[in-house]
Amino acid sequence: MAAPPNAVERLKDAVLKLDPSLVGSEAKEALRLGVDPLDAIEKGLVPGIREVGRRFEAGEFFLIELVMGAEAFKAGVAVLEPQLSGNSKRKKPSGKVVLGSVAGDIHSIGKDILSTLLTANGFEVHDLGVDVPVEKFVEATRTLNPDIIGMSALMTTTAPKQYEVIRSLQTNGLRDKVKIMIGGAATSEAWRAEIGADLWEPTANGAVRKALQIMRAE
Repeated sequence: MAAPPNAVERLKDAVLKLDPSLVGSEAKEALRLGVDPLDAIEKGLVPGIREVGRRFEAGEFFLIELVMGAEAFKAGVAVLEPQLSGNSKRKKPSGKVVLGSVAGDIHSIGKDILSTLLTANGFEVHDLGVDVPVEKFVEATRTLNPDIIGMSALMTTTAPKQYEVIRSLQTNGLRDKVKIMIGGAATSEAWRAEIGADLWEPTANGAVRKALQIMRAE
């Protein structure tokens, strides 16, 4: 039986209602009705979280709504993604990104939102978490071969760790294999230039746009 045409739209609306429980329920209902899980993600969850991001940039949503929207999106992905195994329609990822808050920094909200938005835009994201040692960024670069490394630092005391990662990548012959994106309250365009990173971006949506630009230029 064909799925009702509004099943995916309900999933999008659930994300905009910022309700993880509702999104999870709607994702399960979409699967029950026969909606392809990839379509449910790409035509339901993704437009929903992108609209959340647009409203945040427009000043219609505040940070708390952005965080809640990200959690709602993740709740839907948790239901739908396991059903994608072997799905021939699944697209090639936009690119591969390694993310992490540098050593000494345990803040994760900005990083988590960026991870969600990158995922929504088709990136394969490997989130190393918070308080990530320099060596772990280097090892992830060596083993995962990412296109981009994103490092967050919210405190001025931890920002120098971003430079240490870049220096260690150089020492290990890996710097030229990856683009470095930095962000966080302790960073700036001047800091990017000083430490030799490739990109700085103060907003998650802006970081996604720059990541897509990088991949288009490859």
